Amino acid sequence: EDRLDPARFERRDAVEDPVELYMGVSQALFAGLVVAVSVLFGRRGARGAVAALAAAALALGVGLVIAHVVNEPRPFVAHPNTVHALIAHKPDASFPSDHATAAFAIATAIWLRLRGIGAIALVLAAALAVGRVAAGVHYPLDVAAGAALGTGAAVLLWWAPLRRVTDGVADRLSTIAPWHARP
Repeated sequence: EDRLDPARFERRDAVEDPVELYMGVSQALFAGLVVAVSVLFGRRGARGAVAALAAAALALGVGLVIAHVVNEPRPFVAHPNTVHALIAHKPDASFPSDHATAAFAIATAIWLRLRGIGAIALVLAAALAVGRVAAGVHYPLDVAAGAALGTGAAVLLWWAPLRRVTDGVADRLSTIAPWHARP
């Protein structure tokens, strides 16, 4: 397998390995963040987790429609002789970045409820966006659009009438998970 080929590692530098590693764990990191916030921060955390999931679902749904309309090829597809993808990826549409969309939706929804943890999540989302470009699977505009889309969905769900809905769902779920009952 190419992963075990010593020549592969001779071509690497100090940037590629960390980028590849972070891209590999980023989805699990954000999923774990939602679970941790839900479990560790009581009712506010549960509300933030539900809002994060709702914002990600909304933003990814809108992003899917945009991707079908725009259908922009990924950098490694459009420029196969100059762009080497550091991570394996399907040659599907590049715009907007699903990873940036979901990461910023989750991070912003958490930030709106828990500023400290949310700020860390936003830094992680920004690192993910930069990493997706560095990995050769997105253009900068792809991740910028994903960041705007995810942030916009989270802010939309922060609007009081919609926030009452997501908070109500979280509060109902708290009857199943007693650690959410604390303030």
